[in-house]
Amino acid sequence: MSLAFLDRLLHDDATAKLLGTQTTLDAMLRFELALARASARHGLISDAARLAIEAVGSSFIPDLQKLTEATLKDGVVVPEFVRQLRSVIGDTHEKSVHFGATSQDVIDTALALTLAPVLDLLHLRLTAVDTKLAALQEKFAATPLMGRTRMQAAIPITVGDRLSVWRRPVQRQIETLDSQRRALLILSLAGAAGTAEKFGDTIDAVRRDMATDLGLAVPDFVPHADRARMADFAGWLSLTSGALGKIGQDVALMAQTGIGEIALSGGGKSSAMPHKQNPVRAELLVTLARYNATQLAGMHQALIHEQERSGAAWTLEWMILPDMIEATATALRHAEALLGSVERMGDATVVA
Repeated sequence: MSLAFLDRLLHDDATAKLLGTQTTLDAMLRFELALARASARHGLISDAARLAIEAVGSSFIPDLQKLTEATLKDGVVVPEFVRQLRSVIGDTHEKSVHFGATSQDVIDTALALTLAPVLDLLHLRLTAVDTKLAALQEKFAATPLMGRTRMQAAIPITVGDRLSVWRRPVQRQIETLDSQRRALLILSLAGAAGTAEKFGDTIDAVRRDMATDLGLAVPDFVPHADRARMADFAGWLSLTSGALGKIGQDVALMAQTGIGEIALSGGGKSSAMPHKQNPVRAELLVTLARYNATQLAGMHQALIHEQERSGAAWTLEWMILPDMIEATATALRHAEALLGSVERMGDATVVA
């Protein structure tokens, strides 16, 4: 459940739209159309069937209510989606729809297609945060600051010393995003038990054609029950929000009354104490980092697929991963705003 007044605080509209229902359904249809084209090219279905499938593709609008009802029974949306697509194509070519594929092929490939723009958005926001940190370094790097260990005064440092600790993890996440892209943006076409049995010796060519059509890569493994890429991505998300949480925690401590090592514009108000300027965005970065850290364990539980495919572990991914992505995107948005609100850093009373 999400309370409407928390939406801008804890959610991100742009990310939610990229991962939303319509985007996913569009990606599922892209999979089916690419499958039909590749299958016809290699003689697995007729060219007439391919033309019939492509002809309805641009106008096919699935019945969402029926999809929802059927998913309760089937545990996955694909069987009803395919049934509706076959019904509009008609009896002559309906068996050519979804040829050789299974539900997980559709869902996993659709996820890859939806993740491509999500990764672009995360890269854009990480770069914006890094730019804000660079600007703060340029402005305040030489300013003295009391270094603190175990939350006690230690030795004098500079603002630049602390900013470099904030900035390097952000830069590392930018650098490692390309490897996430390579691991995640892959085609799944392995059939019911991972053997792609209906494609015979054409499977490699069909996969290559579909991957090229969809702008994806062909994996060198069967992705149905090997979910390492998903757990690794969850780890990347947690590391990203964790890096921002570190910044938020430091800012909140620096902003404490009596410490005053940072000045922020636009602090939050208290209902009981109007004199307060609460570092709300800094606190949110800590909250979102801790949220993702708790979800990471669930994604590692979802690694445990029984035999060739799992329903339970796969469904757990559906519950956790989108929320982790949105939490990370939300944290990046708040981090950019927080760093942009910094008016002063350091303590001129410290003798470096």
